[in-house]
Amino acid sequence: MKLTIDEQVALIERGAVNIIAREELVTKLKRAQDTGVPLKVKAGFDPTAPDLHLGHTVLIQKMKHFQELGHEINFLIGDFTGMIGDPTGKSETRRPLTPEQVKKNAETYKEQVFKILDPQKTKVVFNSTWLNPLTSQEFIKLAAQLTVARMLEREDFKVRFENGRPISIHEFLYPLVQGYDSVALHADVELGGTDQLFNLLMGRDLQRVWGQEPQVVITMPLLEGLDGVNKMSKSLGNYIGITESADDIYGKTLSVSDDLMFRYYELLSDLAAGEIDQLKSGMAAGTLHPKKVKQQLARELAARFYGADAARQAEENFERVFSQHELPEEMPEFTLPVSDEGIWLPKLLAETEMVKGTGEARRMIQQGAVTVNGEKAGDVEQIVAAQGELILKVGKRRFCKVIFA
Repeated sequence: MKLTIDEQVALIERGAVNIIAREELVTKLKRAQDTGVPLKVKAGFDPTAPDLHLGHTVLIQKMKHFQELGHEINFLIGDFTGMIGDPTGKSETRRPLTPEQVKKNAETYKEQVFKILDPQKTKVVFNSTWLNPLTSQEFIKLAAQLTVARMLEREDFKVRFENGRPISIHEFLYPLVQGYDSVALHADVELGGTDQLFNLLMGRDLQRVWGQEPQVVITMPLLEGLDGVNKMSKSLGNYIGITESADDIYGKTLSVSDDLMFRYYELLSDLAAGEIDQLKSGMAAGTLHPKKVKQQLARELAARFYGADAARQAEENFERVFSQHELPEEMPEFTLPVSDEGIWLPKLLAETEMVKGTGEARRMIQQGAVTVNGEKAGDVEQIVAAQGELILKVGKRRFCKVIFA
């Protein structure tokens, strides 16, 4: 991507919360352009939650921007730090992962991030490579670089200390170790979420101690979920998972509010800022319907993870099911044995994998989110005739056909 320095900075600044320091970034970009030596860009991920959602991809999207500008991307998997447990934002000590869990989750991360990053141009590095060989003496030298008073400046540690909640000594090591990653990689730029600012700045401090030029720190915001209020989170159910089906990614994106839609465009879309501004102007002028603008975003996100054909099919399926009130062309099928006694509806929903268990089935029925052959189920004790065929629907997008044979 051939852009001027000002254009490069504008692309990097898009959506960012902090750039520390902007003038240093400009200097590094100019030097890279003049020498032909790409910048080393680092972002670290502890392999604790291997199923990524769009909130996680905000950071990966910024890595992609640097990659498109020709810089070296280091996708750092914190297999060593994952066994410490990241204390960021935690009210209590996080249980560390086992080496087996770390290895399994790391492989899942690699599979998912390459849906966005170019695997041929991405270096996947593990911080155990340089942290495992550190001697006890070297660890003590590392620990000597930070005072307890400075560590207690961190909001999460400060709150826990003031509330009398325990803070383990090993948690103090976490930001030091993350900072040392930047020393080991000679990082020019480190990316992270806003909640990681303290740790990212630690990298700058340690690089100075080791006689290196300090890295530029760039923080990205925590993306709001589908509710438009809380950050995207699986525990809150307001997320769009990148391993979900193209139909679900498309449909969930269309459920985003008109205001939040442009936040998603800014942080997740590959469209240039000028093109996004044109969409905003078109909506404001009334020449573009909000649904059309949202459909464009939904197609882009579905195509990112499943390709353009799957995105088009997802759009067609959505229109068929929700606009024309027809059934999707394809849906899972389950064959169950015929029974003269019928089958309890919550059990049927669990056996067809429409829900995780009968408890969730009860809740969905009570919420009016379950239909059997197009009729809403309102009784959690309903017995369904276990003969012939029927169509189950849970929520807005989940269908299955049951064949009793």
